[in-house]
Amino acid sequence: MEPVPRGPRGHRRRRLGVRAARSGGGRVTTAEAFEALYGPAPEGVWAAPGRVNLIGEHTDYNDGFVMPFALPHTARAAVRRRDDGILRLHSADMPGRPAEFRLDELAPGAAPSAWTDYVAGVAWALRDAGHPVGGADLHIESTVPTGAGLSSSAALEVVTALALNDLYELGLQRWQLARLCQRAENVYVGAPTGIMDQTASACCTDGHALFLDTRDLAQRQIPLDLAAHGLRLLVIDTQVKHAHSDGEYGKRRAGCEAGAAALGVTALRDITYEELGAELYRLDDPEVRRLVRHIVTENRRVERVIDLLSAGDVRAVGPILTEGHASLRDDFRISCPELDLAVDTALGAGA
Repeated sequence: MEPVPRGPRGHRRRRLGVRAARSGGGRVTTAEAFEALYGPAPEGVWAAPGRVNLIGEHTDYNDGFVMPFALPHTARAAVRRRDDGILRLHSADMPGRPAEFRLDELAPGAAPSAWTDYVAGVAWALRDAGHPVGGADLHIESTVPTGAGLSSSAALEVVTALALNDLYELGLQRWQLARLCQRAENVYVGAPTGIMDQTASACCTDGHALFLDTRDLAQRQIPLDLAAHGLRLLVIDTQVKHAHSDGEYGKRRAGCEAGAAALGVTALRDITYEELGAELYRLDDPEVRRLVRHIVTENRRVERVIDLLSAGDVRAVGPILTEGHASLRDDFRISCPELDLAVDTALGAGA
């Protein structure tokens, strides 16, 4: 976005040029939709992408390694500040009047569960951390499919955080915003997610996968130029829906934590691949044993993929991704017939 002159109260203002945004066939832009809804024009339009995780599944809440990359699908938010402590939220996918909240009344569990939790929760997390966030009007449009495992909720959280960070000149870095967005989802929404989704939405760059050490948040951009090797990565919609706030996600996380406690480590990240066989022998619960095996071998798969991509051996990554699916299916037990069919069909067709 292009910077424009400072607005009220000395804050820097940004906005999306309506004429430029209309160039794609006359479609109403996010900024124009905001203006039609609220009256005044927004001070800016922000965007945050969904993500796919190349490798490193369910390792993030075990202090492990992940490797996501950004999708072209984004959540976009047109936003304007208010000075009355009111937060008004509207989604293009939810017809009707904007939902309205008082900032000083926001609290986890204070309202029935709804999509607005992901946005209001970010405002709550910022204020709860001591950042001077005031009211705002938001209109949100998203092309990230919901319930498809592409982090639509994280995109909502991050785009809200980016907008409030800019408009209220908080000066927070993107990794800090990701942390606060994770807290919003964990505490305000009540979904026990790790840090990967929010960090991916906030920090991924074009043409790269993001290697993230979820223990210390160290990041490294790993080149992912598939076209140069005659390859394309397909994201396949199995039509199966899921939600982080359901019970199964929490059960897996609790099982991993039980495994770490039984082995006397802070997190399963602390079990090395070389130690795995001996450590599994110490576990009595077969379900916990399977969870531990997946996490430790998945961390090792991330390291192998980094080595191959860094060496330019992109095609050799494929079998490791297939190994990861088998581990998720057999050890972590979170696959489903539709996903297994998609994998088997792709492999049968030469993937």
